[in-house]
Amino acid sequence: MKIKNKEIFCNPLSKNNPVTVQMLGICSALAVTSKLEPAFIMAVSVTVVTGFSNLLLSLMRKTIPDRIRIIIQLLVVSVLVTVISEILKAYVYDVSKQLSIFIGLIITNCIVMGRIEAFALSNKPWPSFLDGIGNGLGYGLILVLVGFIRELLGSGTLWGINIIPDSFYAAGYANNGFVILPPMALIIVACIIWIHRAKDKNLQEES
Repeated sequence: MKIKNKEIFCNPLSKNNPVTVQMLGICSALAVTSKLEPAFIMAVSVTVVTGFSNLLLSLMRKTIPDRIRIIIQLLVVSVLVTVISEILKAYVYDVSKQLSIFIGLIITNCIVMGRIEAFALSNKPWPSFLDGIGNGLGYGLILVLVGFIRELLGSGTLWGINIIPDSFYAAGYANNGFVILPPMALIIVACIIWIHRAKDKNLQEES
């Protein structure tokens, strides 16, 4: 059982990553990764919502009538998203403004709803919670990586702190403004997917 739970938690981090393998959540990966901080906050938010929505709906799975299960899922997820949104406004207001509507759109995030349907409604609470946290972290890993690359190369900073030395700029170095534009986010995500699939022969065979 411990081995199975470990696989449930770890597989989304690499072998079955929701972004690079399942091709889910790519829209938000493009929209919120121009800076590392909002990318990290979004990653944490989705992880919390996915984990606890899986847990709660797994606990209720035997009592939810099939004809209204989608409504119940949306209700649970929307409550969790509202709580997250209010916490962000209270403690990191500037970042919550940057994320804007994308926090609210977690309600319809295909990773969140997909894990509820594919796993939580047919498994026990603890494995469901691990599955939700694992998929959230797998998604967040890609967001943080893309945000790291885009902010460093596009702005010369990380988390708003200058990283590129002034001597580099004095020598002629210039930040690449194209990196912080949405098309470059798509290119970076595509490169990550390509590298991931190049290293995994099973994914190459499946595709």
